[in-house]
Amino acid sequence: MSVAETPPRLYCNYCQEELKSFSVKCCECSDTETFDLCLQCFRAGAEIGGHKRDHGYQIMDNALYPAGGRGEWSMTEESCLLEAIEIFGFGNWDGVGNHVVSKTKEECAEHYNTFYVQGNIGKVTLPENRVSKVIDHTGPEDGPLSPTLGATFKPVDLTVTEQQELCYMPLRDDFEREFDNDAETLISNLSITQEDDDLDISLKLAHVDMYSKRLKERGRRKSIARENGLITAAVSLPPSALPSPPQSSQKQKPQVTKRKPSKEELEFREKLKPFARFLTSTNLEEMFDNIQKEKEVKSRIKELVRCRRNGITKLKEVEEYDEAKAKREKRKENKKKLAEKTKKGNIIAAAKKPDSKEDVKDEKLDIVEDEFHALRSSQGYSCLSEREKKLCSSLKMKPAKYVTMKTLIIKDHYLRKQGIPPKTRYPSNLDKSHRKRIANFLMRNGWIKAS
Repeated sequence: MSVAETPPRLYCNYCQEELKSFSVKCCECSDTETFDLCLQCFRAGAEIGGHKRDHGYQIMDNALYPAGGRGEWSMTEESCLLEAIEIFGFGNWDGVGNHVVSKTKEECAEHYNTFYVQGNIGKVTLPENRVSKVIDHTGPEDGPLSPTLGATFKPVDLTVTEQQELCYMPLRDDFEREFDNDAETLISNLSITQEDDDLDISLKLAHVDMYSKRLKERGRRKSIARENGLITAAVSLPPSALPSPPQSSQKQKPQVTKRKPSKEELEFREKLKPFARFLTSTNLEEMFDNIQKEKEVKSRIKELVRCRRNGITKLKEVEEYDEAKAKREKRKENKKKLAEKTKKGNIIAAAKKPDSKEDVKDEKLDIVEDEFHALRSSQGYSCLSEREKKLCSSLKMKPAKYVTMKTLIIKDHYLRKQGIPPKTRYPSNLDKSHRKRIANFLMRNGWIKAS
């Protein structure tokens, strides 16, 4: 198809975006010049020049027109083809054909190779002589980036069950959770771009150097564990694999089960872990046991010194002394609690029983004044009349609650006058005598009439 036969591109007259699929054509502004809008501008009610939002319009399907003079391929099919190439990759024509739907995989492959690879776009973007330049950033001294990449080692002999228990892969010499497992976070987000200056590049290379040192430390620890048999020692053998005890008529000594270490012991062991590289597993356990025994002996020595200061020379006297001490402490606590209860009781009694009649009067006046000040500071107090203020004060009712009750009573009165039974539900915490007093007050002041 020649250039003359290529249909012109359509643009939105408001936002100047290319109209690739559906658009709106104004039927009243098309006398002098075609007026087209995209769906977003039409929905927003765009107006420009003589065009108004209330003009008549027509929906146009621009996807039916061929794209750039390419025969039977519409704009929608072109967009689907490029989207499929991006999703499924170049060469996966089965997936591309299923995505385009309206074209077969052979048509998609032919069209893309003709217009995008071998056409003008391909000639501009794909160079004829492709030269691949791969730069080796690893030096001869440091070797590859991973220290264990070229290392050779003898795999540890473990069964499949033991490998699963340890989360260990013997052929790769890797654990599912390695030492310094978060070391990769140093370089996970690194990327050298054209905008980086020399300082940025040096900083990123320093991060890579730190990461390589962490990998070397990880490999060193794994080699120590493999050479000293720490991996196989960590496996707990099942009871069936243990040797059977010899048959003997003599009674054998019962096996002493180790007690579960406390939280303090576990924390202490965690602190001493850096020294584990210098000792075998047996010597390390002996060291932990000896340190624990040392703590127990020191604690016992302190206890004996305390007993000697109190004149105790025999072990039987220690129990008697501890019992007597516990009784003394219990008596002191009971006396202290009794004194506190007596003090609180005296304070409450003094508050409940005033000394004289004048104190009673003063107390009542203080209560009345407090209630009056609380009522005066309540919301809606200024909207009440003097009579209503006195009523609220005598009922000890807040102004807002009084106004609500007043509205409900007046509403019920007018509903009864119209012959409509009222269905008002009064608050459950409201006293009926208060409601009668408010109704009588409204009746006396002419708000409602007696029924």
